[in-house]
Amino acid sequence: MPQRLALTALLVADYDPAIAFFTDALGWDLAQNVDQGGGKRWVVVAPPGGAGLLLARAADPGQRAMVGKQGGGRVFLFLETDDFARDHARMTAAGVRFLEAPRREPYGTVAVFEDISGNRWDLIEKA
Repeated sequence: MPQRLALTALLVADYDPAIAFFTDALGWDLAQNVDQGGGKRWVVVAPPGGAGLLLARAADPGQRAMVGKQGGGRVFLFLETDDFARDHARMTAAGVRFLEAPRREPYGTVAVFEDISGNRWDLIEKA
């Protein structure tokens, strides 16, 4: 079997608000939500047909300090769409904070948004 990236861990302050953001605001699926005891859960969200994010609740002060800063202030993750206008409108209506107006680049249509923790993402439709 060829290699593939299965999951990316994303630090969050708390599971339930993060689940709500990804499922309600972004329209993703809650793929797994398994109680592991001691307040820890295995929570995976994913866009339909896409690779998942493991929502990892920050467990100590060092991890809590990194919530929202995993990309060091740069765009950290890239959400590709087949219909930028549709998804931009739906996400905006759901309260997703876009940091700029959509723009056209040689590689496609793109706009930067923030997730619930402040991590920066590109919403992008390839040219």
